[in-house]
Amino acid sequence: MTIALPRLDRNTAADRGLTLADFLVPVAVAERTPIRIRHLVLIALGAAIVALTAQIYIPTQPVPFTGQTLGVLVVGGALGFRRGAAALALYLLIGAVGLPVFAEGRAGSDVLRGVTGGYLIGFLVAGAVVGRLAELGWDRRLGAALATMLVGTALIYAIGVPWLKLTTGMTWSDAVAAGLTPFLLWDAAKIAVAAAAFPAAWWLIGRRPEDR
Repeated sequence: MTIALPRLDRNTAADRGLTLADFLVPVAVAERTPIRIRHLVLIALGAAIVALTAQIYIPTQPVPFTGQTLGVLVVGGALGFRRGAAALALYLLIGAVGLPVFAEGRAGSDVLRGVTGGYLIGFLVAGAVVGRLAELGWDRRLGAALATMLVGTALIYAIGVPWLKLTTGMTWSDAVAAGLTPFLLWDAAKIAVAAAAFPAAWWLIGRRPEDR
């Protein structure tokens, strides 16, 4: 079964739950590729993007600075709820079984159980929520896109910081000081980049000849 990519209509794309990924494959390729294969390829690419951004890091203890949050926001927003969640689940799975895709080239299920495991679980939740908001059209305009990326980032910390406290025995104030406060400016920059990228990408796609 093959399905051609839909034509871009900003007034109906959100109603149909479409995201950027639904418009990225050239129509000529999409018409020859089963939709399930397209979904699987996009999920694998999403996991790869998060794995690559994880290797952009500054080693600090107990939580390193990484580019992962940006990867999670972009993958979730581009793929939508199901594919975004699947991409993040795949990323966690391949890391848990031993491929060095976590930050600093780490791997293994012990990383998921360790001090940064809550952030990794938060990636899955954030990717799914950002994906759902993108399906509702929140990534089409800058203000809504900023809110979407802020929600996704907040979810990561809402799980990561309590997990850090639990696994280290820190007080709440120490956990916040170690696992949240140092990253606020870094994550504000990533939120801004992701929020600006999505409306710009929709604008560019809308200018394609086949979508006019």
